[in-house]
Amino acid sequence: MDAIILQILNGLDKGSAYALIALGLTLIFGTLGVVNFAHGALFMIGAFCAVTLSRILTWSYTVIDETKTDFLGNPLKVEVPYVHGLFGQATGDAIIDWAVPLSILFSIPIMLFVGYAMERGLIKHFYKRPHADQILVTFGLAIVLQEIIKYFYGANPIPTPAPEVFTGSFDFGAMVGFEANQIIYPYWRLVYFGFAAVIIGAVFAFLQFTTFGMVVRAGMADRETVGLLGINIDKRFTIMFGIAAAVAGVAGVMYAPINSPNYHMGMDFLVLSFVVVVVGGMGSLPGAVLAGFLLGILESFASMSAVIDLLPGINQIIIYLVAIIILLTRPRGLMGRKGVMED
Repeated sequence: MDAIILQILNGLDKGSAYALIALGLTLIFGTLGVVNFAHGALFMIGAFCAVTLSRILTWSYTVIDETKTDFLGNPLKVEVPYVHGLFGQATGDAIIDWAVPLSILFSIPIMLFVGYAMERGLIKHFYKRPHADQILVTFGLAIVLQEIIKYFYGANPIPTPAPEVFTGSFDFGAMVGFEANQIIYPYWRLVYFGFAAVIIGAVFAFLQFTTFGMVVRAGMADRETVGLLGINIDKRFTIMFGIAAAVAGVAGVMYAPINSPNYHMGMDFLVLSFVVVVVGGMGSLPGAVLAGFLLGILESFASMSAVIDLLPGINQIIIYLVAIIILLTRPRGLMGRKGVMED
């Protein structure tokens, strides 16, 4: 039972990332009808926003410390972060320690701008083109963004630690009645799951309970009719593209301590998240979230040593096998609208 609970937790962790990326993919497909293969790159850019802010906060200047000397008795030069000079050492150290959560605020305007620039500068020209053209151009854009990140940050993963208070692990087993040290799980992964739940809830609440969201949902259902009412639905869909980019970005920010940012991480998540969208149903927001968590848990169970011993390599293909079965038996996905992807 403890192994099962641990795999469920692992699955929720993976599923959180899948669901957040798939949610953005579905928002873009549902509003603009565009298959955006550059969406994984937005997740990557978000992760590197955390790297960038961490580096900015550790920028330092050199001072002479009279209290420290070398072996000749000369005072030493020491590097002092600028945040120490601005806020004091204690507050400065706290700001540096909390660089990843602070990167959420740093990344949101950046991701909104990147999303707006992508949609206005490139993707709007492919609205009426075949999906194959959309996939090719957005995949090419993803490669370009990937190489830009590689040029400026290098090819190696960059460790980006979580705040010190969230380092270490939590005895989840003892909390639910098992023996101590039976189910140990990292604090930050639990934080990430909670964060994902908040973001997903906020997106659904925004679409469900705001006038803007109601118009967007109406436009997703019948774009032409909403346009005939005198509403500039294209402008609202452009804003939704920016929001989808911001969701992917903050997902990448918070995932940075779990998976050290590297230039190909976006592509790693994109393919799996696109499969999640297909399984959940193209254009179905609840389907994307549900499929993200279900496939994350399924992949986690398929990674158990007992399962791999019985079916070697199953953990690498299980999600694709599920996608094949869904496409053969229910092409529109688990919660897709009738007629979508069924022609």
